This record gives sequence, C-alpha cells and structure tokens, in this order.
Amino acid sequence: MSTQHGDPGHGDSPAAWTAVVVMLLGIAAGTVFFFLHMATMVWICAGIVVVGLLLGWVLAKAGFGVNGPRYASKSHD
Repeated sequence: MSTQHGDPGHGDSPAAWTAVVVMLLGIAAGTVFFFLHMATMVWICAGIVVVGLLLGWVLAKAGFGVNGPRYASKSHD
C-alpha cells in the first residue's frame, strides 16, 4: 500500500461525511421501502438523498469542507 503526502484530501471533512451518511441512510431506507412496495416512501427517500447532497454543499460553503476555515485537518503520520 502506498501513502501519498501532500494529498489535498478526497472529501475527508465534516461536510463530506455528513452528506454521505445522510445519502446512505436515504438509499438504505429507500431500498427497504422499494421491496415493501411503498412507492411514496421511496420518493421521500429519494428526496432525502437530494437533501444530503444539498447539506454537504451548504456545509462546505459554511467552511466545513476540506479547504474551509472551520476544518482542522488531522495528520495521518
């Protein structure tokens, strides 16, 4: 396994983690509702996925992204 130094990050920030967790929950719940034949809930879960995407964007703009002023990078040495 190689380690790369000086890597700008691949979304390892509070904004990215929040967006991914919300979207994964929406997808998981949507999958369950799909198999239960609950179309309305599937569409609500699709909306939750979109909300997760928007939440990540808003948090990144608020400074919680990789290069944001409120993000403190942790060293992996």
